[in-house]
Amino acid sequence: MDCIPIGGKKRTPYLVISTVLSLVPWLLLGLDSTSRSSSLYLMIFLTVQNLGSAMADVVVDAMIAEAVRLEKASFAGDLQSVSWFAMAVGGICGSLLGGYALTNLKIETIFLLFTVLPALQLLSCALVEEIPASNEPLPELLDSNGFEEKSNDEYRDKIKSNTRRRKGKKKGRKGTNNVKSVTQKKKSKSLASQLFQSLKAATFELCRAFKQPIILRPMAWFFIAHITVPNLSTVMFYYQTEVLQLDASFLGTARVVGWFGLMVGTFIYNRYLTNMTLRKSLLFAHIGLSITILLDMVLVSRANVIYRVSDKTMVLFGSALADAINQLKFMPFLILSGRLCPPGIEGTLFALFMSINNLGNTVGSFMGAGLASVLGISSGSFENMFLGLAIQVFCTYIPVLFLFLIPKEATGVSAL
Repeated sequence: MDCIPIGGKKRTPYLVISTVLSLVPWLLLGLDSTSRSSSLYLMIFLTVQNLGSAMADVVVDAMIAEAVRLEKASFAGDLQSVSWFAMAVGGICGSLLGGYALTNLKIETIFLLFTVLPALQLLSCALVEEIPASNEPLPELLDSNGFEEKSNDEYRDKIKSNTRRRKGKKKGRKGTNNVKSVTQKKKSKSLASQLFQSLKAATFELCRAFKQPIILRPMAWFFIAHITVPNLSTVMFYYQTEVLQLDASFLGTARVVGWFGLMVGTFIYNRYLTNMTLRKSLLFAHIGLSITILLDMVLVSRANVIYRVSDKTMVLFGSALADAINQLKFMPFLILSGRLCPPGIEGTLFALFMSINNLGNTVGSFMGAGLASVLGISSGSFENMFLGLAIQVFCTYIPVLFLFLIPKEATGVSAL
């Protein structure tokens, strides 16, 4: 995407492709009953749909990173806030409508409804304004130590010079066809050479950006923060449904409240905490996360019943608080990464960061599953649930020991 423009553009064509990949599987599942009854077709279609969603997410992240870098620093937080607010509003609407649809509509109708938003997204692609990549300078390899970007003026002069040469070659009618053939071959070779140089330059820029302490060290910290804290959310879900007898519709409502918490966290960060150092904000975030786990311990111990606090109130409050704190933890690095991202590899760098983040989440989930297995926690057996949560609280403070990886004076708007 960053290195291979389509029709002279890097963003809009890929946004269209990703939207089509997200739309077509739902349409086929809604119209074809055979595909809905086949596990193979379901797996293929859902894989394609998720691929399209992931692609669209990367393209949008790249566009936001470009806008953040081009605008003033104070605008960066506003742009990220708008993005996350929009996602939270979509999450709230999706959670509310999803619960209603699951109860009142047929599955094929639900699949067809899933095509509405991708269709709107496809139409919105026509509104995206993008400067053609052909007007931008291409990085050229100078030596083994680095790359240099030519200025726009130099690049235009080069194009004009090449145009003059081609015109000179075309003078005279004799041998015109041969000249055209040679010119086309040169163009083909030139395009392949430019593509190779662009890929090479992007790889170099990605490695150089990734080696920057302001990017590498926070990425390493986030990965450590995920793998050192076992994720017991799946076990807690079974506890809530089997022991507390909370139904699926209520847990959907809790998800809505969680989205509201995300919106509140975004607002608080952008309004009050943008100038706080990353070390301090991450420290406070992990203290807050430990408090949310303590709330789960209160729920498991049934201490809330003594004080006449309902289980539903505890779950709703805990969900909102956890999502708000996680957003306070995530926002500053997203903004900082967008500002520091080198031109031309915005999508690649953000995809790399999210891949590392998702890998950390996956490892944390395996750690949680391992802890549950060791303690004998499973569906129908929750005797050691309190102990498991206590261990999780202790592990929440392990990442605090690695805060030295975060540059001391770095904030969400400054890389000092």
